[in-house]
Amino acid sequence: MPHSPNPFLRGYWNLNIVRTLSISYEDGSPTVWRNIHPSQQHFPDEALIACSCIVTSNFAVITNGLEPVSAEVLIACDAEEGINGESTISAVIYAIHGEDFDGRLVHVADTYSAEAAKEVAKRLSFETGYYSRCWEISSAHISPETGQYLANLAELATPEGFLLIVFRIPYSPAIGVKLISTPWTDKNLAHAQGISTEQLRQEHRNKGMPDDLANILELAGQADVRILILDADAPALAGLPLAEHW
Repeated sequence: MPHSPNPFLRGYWNLNIVRTLSISYEDGSPTVWRNIHPSQQHFPDEALIACSCIVTSNFAVITNGLEPVSAEVLIACDAEEGINGESTISAVIYAIHGEDFDGRLVHVADTYSAEAAKEVAKRLSFETGYYSRCWEISSAHISPETGQYLANLAELATPEGFLLIVFRIPYSPAIGVKLISTPWTDKNLAHAQGISTEQLRQEHRNKGMPDDLANILELAGQADVRILILDADAPALAGLPLAEHW
C-alpha cells in the first residue's frame, strides 16, 4: 500500500516530557528555551528561578547559587556555540513532545510542573485498556465479494494464523471482526506470536484473503483496533479508500 496516514490512528504517539528552561536577557534579546545541562538535572525547579546561566546552542548551565560549575562543564560550554548577553532563568517549563501520524516530531504543549505534564500526557495517550478500540465503518470500503468472504468466515472457523475472529451482529447485516494480539507491529507480534507483520500479511495472502480486507485489517491492527464492525449504514472512514465496485 502507498505510505499515507493511517485513518484509524488517533492522538499522538510516543509522548515524552522534557524539562526546559525559559531564559531571558537583560539586553532585551528574545526569550530562548534550553535543556539544563545533564550534570545539573538534579536541581529542583524552585531553585532554578532567577538564576544566572550560561546559554549555548544546545543547553544551559547554572552559574550561581547552587553548586560550583566543574571545569569539565565549562570546557563543554566553550566547545559549544554560545549566545551573548547576561541571561536569567525566568521559568521552568515541562514541554510535552510526541510523534504525529507520519512519525514527525511535534511539540504538543507546555506546562509548569512535572505533575501537570504527566496529567496532560495521560489525557492525550490512547493507552491500551483505557480507551475504546471499537470502530464501526461503512461496508462500502470492501467489495460485495469481500463482504461474502467475511460472511462465510463468520459461519466457519477462522483459519489458524489469521489472528482474528469474524462474527455476525445479531439482527443486523453488519459483520464484526475481533483482532487478536494488537497492535500489529513487529515488536508486539514478535513478543506475542513470534512472527513479524510481513509474516502475518503473507499468511492472509496465502489463505486467500481479499486485498481490500487485508489492507483494512493491516491498518486497523497497526492502530491497536480490537473490534472492527463493517455496516452498510455506518459512515465511511475519511482517508480509507472505498471499494471500486460497490
